[in-house]
Amino acid sequence: MTDPRPDHSLEILEKRLITVASGKGGVGKTWLAVTLTHALSHAGKKTALFDGDLGLANVDIQLGIMPEKDLGNVISGDATFEDIALPYKDNDGSSFDVLPGKSGSGALGALSRSTLNGLKHQLTLCAKNYDYLLLDLAAGIDPAVTSLSHHGGKILVVMTADPTSLTDAYAFIKLTVMQNPKADIAVVVNNVASKREGERAFEAIKRACEGFLKISPPLIGIIRTDKKVVDAIRSQVPLLTRHPSSEAAADVKQIAAYLMKA
Repeated sequence: MTDPRPDHSLEILEKRLITVASGKGGVGKTWLAVTLTHALSHAGKKTALFDGDLGLANVDIQLGIMPEKDLGNVISGDATFEDIALPYKDNDGSSFDVLPGKSGSGALGALSRSTLNGLKHQLTLCAKNYDYLLLDLAAGIDPAVTSLSHHGGKILVVMTADPTSLTDAYAFIKLTVMQNPKADIAVVVNNVASKREGERAFEAIKRACEGFLKISPPLIGIIRTDKKVVDAIRSQVPLLTRHPSSEAAADVKQIAAYLMKA
């Protein structure tokens, strides 16, 4: 795949990276990464999704695909990210690439910082092939997450209305800002009963960020609780394919529209 735009400087390419992260597990981070990548593809953008949950990768499981090569091959030097890119094609003809992670290998989570920085550099170069390259990173604030999310693109912090999710999301934002004061952070509130509940959860983390970190990350999306999300995950079919008219699908499409306008 080639890109007609001539400017492939690292600074420009990093702007195409979108990290999807969370302070804790169980908030729907991977599901959002998959669905958002799909939504951007539906909107006509060249997109790819990197499964960066080192050691516990599961994007392939959610999509029902079986990659022949994965991140382990890139780390060993046997392949590049372009080599492992696996196209996922929807029924309507739209598609996006998956850069598969490596499941069941806890050693990947203990990679050296130099190796992680090398992976980030390779991912940045790979972004020349796409309009958007989304990074689905592990939950938490371990070195693998902080190293791969230290770039000039946008960082989406996914949280729910649960108090522990708010606390952990704030911890992730705090550490990210300490390591990268210019980080472009935004918040997505997932799995809430109503838009109002999502707004209340966001206001709580916004107050904490403004009071202690002197920053005010924007809210770019609220995703309502939708049983059709669970059905899609269990069926290993993207939500936009199985239930394209669902409330959650509409909410993710709004986030995609926001990102395309940014």
